[in-house]
Amino acid sequence: MKYLHKSGSSLGAISKCLKVPRSSVQTIVRKYKHHGTTQPSYRSGRRCVLSPRDERTLVRKVQINPRTTAKDLVKMLEETDTKVSISTVKRVLYQHNMKGHSARRSHCSKTAIKKLDYSLHGDKDRTFWRK
Repeated sequence: MKYLHKSGSSLGAISKCLKVPRSSVQTIVRKYKHHGTTQPSYRSGRRCVLSPRDERTLVRKVQINPRTTAKDLVKMLEETDTKVSISTVKRVLYQHNMKGHSARRSHCSKTAIKKLDYSLHGDKDRTFWRK
């Protein structure tokens, strides 16, 4: 696009040639005139600690073994010289719809419950058991 603009082509001609909206061409040309380059400028805000590759590794480890703790994942990342906190690991997994939760208490079998009920209420008549 830089060459088309330097050759004297109009913004409309460049947009038709590249099949890009005219406003996009105009924005890029304005940016080139102001900054001298079309490279993206400096971004504000803090950079991500984990790379996308590290995130994929975390997700894969949890998919293989769902009972892996966040502390274990932090230790695994420290082996690759990436220092992160436990909350960062939890946040990344939460973004990938992997929500941590504690396991539910397993209930007794139905036959054990029936035996317990009968031992507690064995002297009751049939109307009680129909309820």
